[in-house]
Amino acid sequence: MTPQEILDQHGPREAMEYDVVVVGGGPAGLATAIRLKQLAALEQREVSVVVLEKGSEPGAHILSGAIMDPRAITELFPKWNEMEAPLTQQVTEDRFLFLDEKGAKATPDFFLPDCFKNHGNYIVSLGNVVRWLGRQAEALGVEIFPGFAAAEVLYHDDGAVKGVATGNMGIGKDGEPTEAFQLGMELHAKYTVFAEGARGHLGKQVIARFQLDAGRDPQSYGIGLKELWEVDASKHRPGLVIHTAGWPLDDATYGGSFLYHAENRQVALGFVVGLDYANPWLSPFEEFQRWKTHPAIRTTLEGGKRLGYGARAITAGGLLSLPKTVFPGGALVGCEAGFLNASRIKGSHAAIKTGMLAAEAAFAAIGQGRAHDELTAYPQAFEQSWLHAELKKSKNFKQWFKKGLWIATVMNGIEQWLLPKLGFKAPPWTLRHSTPDHACLEPAKQHEKIAYPKPDGVLTFDRLSSVFLSSTHHDENQPAHLTLKDAAIPVEVNFSIYAGPEARYCPAGVYEFVGTEQGQPRLQINAANCVHCKTCDIKDPTQNIVWVAPQGGGGPGYAGM
Repeated sequence: MTPQEILDQHGPREAMEYDVVVVGGGPAGLATAIRLKQLAALEQREVSVVVLEKGSEPGAHILSGAIMDPRAITELFPKWNEMEAPLTQQVTEDRFLFLDEKGAKATPDFFLPDCFKNHGNYIVSLGNVVRWLGRQAEALGVEIFPGFAAAEVLYHDDGAVKGVATGNMGIGKDGEPTEAFQLGMELHAKYTVFAEGARGHLGKQVIARFQLDAGRDPQSYGIGLKELWEVDASKHRPGLVIHTAGWPLDDATYGGSFLYHAENRQVALGFVVGLDYANPWLSPFEEFQRWKTHPAIRTTLEGGKRLGYGARAITAGGLLSLPKTVFPGGALVGCEAGFLNASRIKGSHAAIKTGMLAAEAAFAAIGQGRAHDELTAYPQAFEQSWLHAELKKSKNFKQWFKKGLWIATVMNGIEQWLLPKLGFKAPPWTLRHSTPDHACLEPAKQHEKIAYPKPDGVLTFDRLSSVFLSSTHHDENQPAHLTLKDAAIPVEVNFSIYAGPEARYCPAGVYEFVGTEQGQPRLQINAANCVHCKTCDIKDPTQNIVWVAPQGGGGPGYAGM
């Protein structure tokens, strides 16, 4: 049965009314909800706010490096350090290394741009920060519905956003309702705020419907892969931050890596690859595993134990790729819009700040008796904020990498280090790009196949053992949430022209081409492995793969990530 047929047979859906519905319980969504309740308390008004979170709890699907700039959270909670917020490990030292296959060259401190200086910032588990934010939100009266995935945007007759509907539960693999069937519910609001993170599946629909990206550069993405390790005490340096560029990626491929010494002998390490790469033989997961074998990295990990693994797409387009953030009935906040600062490798402060700005605009509008119109005060406030100035300074950061690593290094050094010393607040020139990431992939015959070493199970690992550490779980008896517009395209186009890149860019072993020995390949989709990174939705060269929300509560269960 189609979703509409199910609704016709089992409907109508129950509807709940709120002043504001927030889709996504990450830092942006929770900051939105918290700020609304703070303002309501200050003015002694009632504002009803609900947050829908598709994970089993706030933080379950959150993955980030992460170094957190506390500027925004200090604006939200000026006394957070007295509230047991999980920001306790300050950064003590920054290092930036350029790697070749066997060696590493450190950038002298004097030449290190401000974007790579982290004095006053904190090494955190962003998942734990989000759990803490969730507790603060609930204490303020925010309703949080974990395990409820928003599956559909609802519209008024005049086209304004009315709210969202959650997905039906208890639908079997055949698309038919099972004995456990529960009809989804509708949540109506005066304003709906979308805070799903990078490449949100509902946000993507809203951007397309209202043409919010008209006149903007295409959004640019990277895939970030992360592992959490417990290392030998003699090798642990709490507060040490290391970033690297270069090997194992070639000079034409955007990417880099990090190694953050957190508390309790834990080290967070990760690898980012720009999803505008051209070589279809490239595997971001395998590049990450290979990077760990470099002498400058492996010495920290040897004798340690891997505790966690995860992957998530991140936005990297910056200011020039930001869509219009408001539309009739709602707004986009955080990485849903693309506020991450790629030059600083930081987005949580931007997520919190934009959530606060959207909340302030929505609160004022509701106080004026408005509903379902555009919250124009939100983008206006953003343009006057410190966040806009920060993003303007790094507006060209990602674009320079299209000219190669070394040109990008020189030009970003000029823009991020020299120009500020000369009194420039932002580069006086602007670099644009017009090619979306999926269109950058080139035919396999134009590139040499990359031979990746087999994992040793000690320092390097395979996908399936990695997914196990992510605590990913989906109900096996549900329709696949990784859908194909045309089932023939994976073989006829992706396999024949690009050598089946989905089997390599997916960091969780979701996509496999089977039966190739007989000459009749078939794409097998192992949807239960999916860690919700959204890479397939972004990088598929024909845009044939569409990620939709699985039944609520499914996906990774990140702990300490």
